[in-house]
Amino acid sequence: MISHFPLTCARAETPGCESVLHFNNAGASLMPQPVLDTVTTHWQLEARMGGYEAAEEAGDALTAVYENIAALINGRPAEIALVESATTAWNRAFHSLPFRPGDRILTAKAAYASNYIAFLQMARRRGVTVEVIPDDEQGQVSVDALRQMVDERVKLIAITHMPTNGGLLNPAAAVGQAARERGILYLLDACQSVGQLPVDVQAIGCDLLSAAGRKFLRGPRGTGFLFARQDALERLEPPLLDLRGAAWTARDEFEMRADARRFEFWESNVAARLGLGAAVAYALAWNVETTWARIRQLAAALREQLAQIPGVATHDKGEIKGGIVTFTVDEMAATTVQQALRQQNINVTASSIFSTRLDMEARGLSDLVRASIHYYNSEAEIEQFCEAVKNVSTGAARLH
Repeated sequence: MISHFPLTCARAETPGCESVLHFNNAGASLMPQPVLDTVTTHWQLEARMGGYEAAEEAGDALTAVYENIAALINGRPAEIALVESATTAWNRAFHSLPFRPGDRILTAKAAYASNYIAFLQMARRRGVTVEVIPDDEQGQVSVDALRQMVDERVKLIAITHMPTNGGLLNPAAAVGQAARERGILYLLDACQSVGQLPVDVQAIGCDLLSAAGRKFLRGPRGTGFLFARQDALERLEPPLLDLRGAAWTARDEFEMRADARRFEFWESNVAARLGLGAAVAYALAWNVETTWARIRQLAAALREQLAQIPGVATHDKGEIKGGIVTFTVDEMAATTVQQALRQQNINVTASSIFSTRLDMEARGLSDLVRASIHYYNSEAEIEQFCEAVKNVSTGAARLH
C-alpha cells in the first residue's frame, strides 16, 4: 500500500463508491463530487437565465478549461481544442491531413477499431497504404522495426498509447523521437492514458494527441480534447469548418483560425466542458504521479490475485502495465462473466475482437473481460472482486 494515500478522502468525494464496485474506469470513471457540482450548477444557470447568457457568464471558467488541460499535458492553451470525444478529436486530426496515393500510414497492433476503420477508409478514398509496426518481445511497438520501415512515403505515424484491451503501455516517447528524426507527423491516441498516468506532449514529441474526458480523467461523457502542436497546424486543414474554426472574410473567402480551435464547432455542451475542466483541475490537485503509482500498485495486486483463481487467466502485455487488467474465464464468454458480475453490482466490460482485431487475432483471442481500476478503488474491493470472479469460475466449471 502507498503510505498515507488519502483513500478515505478519494472515496468520500466519489458518490458512486457507496453504491457500486466500479472496475470500468476505462469505459467511464465515477465522477467526483466537484465535477458533478460544476455540471449541475451550470445547467441550473442555463435554466434560470438562458443558454447563451449562461455561457457568457462562464467565460473565464471556459478559458480556464484550456489552461488546465495545457497544464496537465505540458502544452499551450492555444494548442487545445475541446470536442465531444476522443474519437471526434482523433478523426478531426486524422482527416485534416492531405493524403495522396502512395502515402504510407504506420500504426500498431494495438490500434483501436475506430482508428483502423478510418485508415481503411482513407485507403479506399485516396490510395494510401496502411502498415502495422511489429511488436517487440514484450508485446509493445518495436521502435527498431519502426525505424526500419520509415521512408519518404510515410505520411503519418499513428499509434495507441494504451490499448482498450489491456494494460500495455506503448513507448510513446521513443516513437516520437523516431518520428522527429524524419520529420513525420505523429498522432497519439491517448484516450486511456491521459488522467491515468503523467502525459507530457513535449517529452513524447507528438504533433497531435486525442483524449477522452469520461475515462481516467473522471469527467462527464460527451467530452474530449485534441492537442495540436502549433508548428504542425500549417499542415492541417480540418475536413469540416464552421464559424468557430474559420472566419468568413469575404463573399468568396474564409480564413482558418491560427490556433487549435480551428477543430472546434461553435455549438457545444457548455456544462459538460466546464465539467471536463473541473475534472482536469481535480486530477492536477491529486497529483497524477501519485495517483499513477497507486493505480499501478492496485492493478498489479489484481493481476496477481486473479492469476491464482483456477480457470482464470490474465492477458496483459508490456514492460509497463497500467490500470487496465484483462482476463478470461475457462468455458465462459466475456459478456457472460460481465453479466454475472453486474448482478452482484460489480462493473466491468467485455472487450471483443471487433475493437482490437489485429492484437486479438495475433494472440488467438476472441474476447476478454476488462477490469479497469482507479486510485479511488480499494484493496478491499480487489478482494471482493476476486472472490466474485472465483464464484463465477467455479459455477462455470460445475456446468461443464
